[in-house]
Amino acid sequence: MALIGRIFVILFALLLSAVAAGMMIAIAFLVFAAQQLTADPIGNIFFWSLATFGAGVTVFTSFVPTVIGVAVAEVLRIRSALIYALAGAALMAAGYYSAGFGWSYEESIDRAPPPISRAAEIAVAVGAVFGLTYWAIAGRRAGVWLGKG
Repeated sequence: MALIGRIFVILFALLLSAVAAGMMIAIAFLVFAAQQLTADPIGNIFFWSLATFGAGVTVFTSFVPTVIGVAVAEVLRIRSALIYALAGAALMAAGYYSAGFGWSYEESIDRAPPPISRAAEIAVAVGAVFGLTYWAIAGRRAGVWLGKG
């Protein structure tokens, strides 16, 4: 019975973590789009639709690795906030680079391209927010359903 209750807590934590990650993506998009913001309602609808779509795609593409990570954390009773933040950041970085977004071959005669793009930094930050939000809701009590201390 404790396992069933724990599964509901985990699903609720994953949902709220996805919302927090989506808010982080929207804020990051907003920072980039701040220079071009206008009173145009179509542009604002497009921006918020893109932010919502980005959050949904993020959750959808990383669902299976996240569930595997949660299962491992539950069985091993991993309760460290740092591990959850690093795991979320690593998951997002792996998803970002495996989708092909991280490999830009942009050349410039003015300056060398940065070794890590701003978008990759945002992906890692979003992953860390996801991991810390999950830890705050469910990760602090990982493995409690096992009943072994």
